[in-house]
Amino acid sequence: MILQPLPPGRDLPAPLLTELTALYASHRDFLALSGDLPDPDDVRPEQVAALLADELVHPGAEVLLARSGGRLVALVITLSRHPDPADPDPWIGLLLVDASEQGRGYGRRVAGEVEERFRAAGRRAVRLAVLDGNTSGLAFWTALGYEVVDHRRDHALGRPCAVLRKVL
Repeated sequence: MILQPLPPGRDLPAPLLTELTALYASHRDFLALSGDLPDPDDVRPEQVAALLADELVHPGAEVLLARSGGRLVALVITLSRHPDPADPDPWIGLLLVDASEQGRGYGRRVAGEVEERFRAAGRRAVRLAVLDGNTSGLAFWTALGYEVVDHRRDHALGRPCAVLRKVL
């Protein structure tokens, strides 16, 4: 599996944007829960491009694409630090594995590679937030050794979530 950074800007090549749109669209239930898009049954390329461009404007943000056999199987968004200056840890902002590829270990591999990147950069722990109601997401992250350390509303949209942390 190869992790590659997404190029900055909204002008993504059409074939890549098609892949990214299909990846997001494969997560209808998550999109309905998150409210990130107006209609989770109608995911449009321009919406996905805007979401990703909005992520990349944050200092220290990175969007990484995971490919296996040339096919896009996952996307992960990381932050070198949270916008809250009291929070010293890097964050995993989002991990999406193509729904048709779930259960094949891609999520675990991507999470492990992200953790290794942070570890190599001298970071000692990583955090993430799981939206309330995302029981499969919570089960996934706790199975990887993440522990719930807080319950609060997310920074961006005020949605209730659990904050998890893993010591690296």
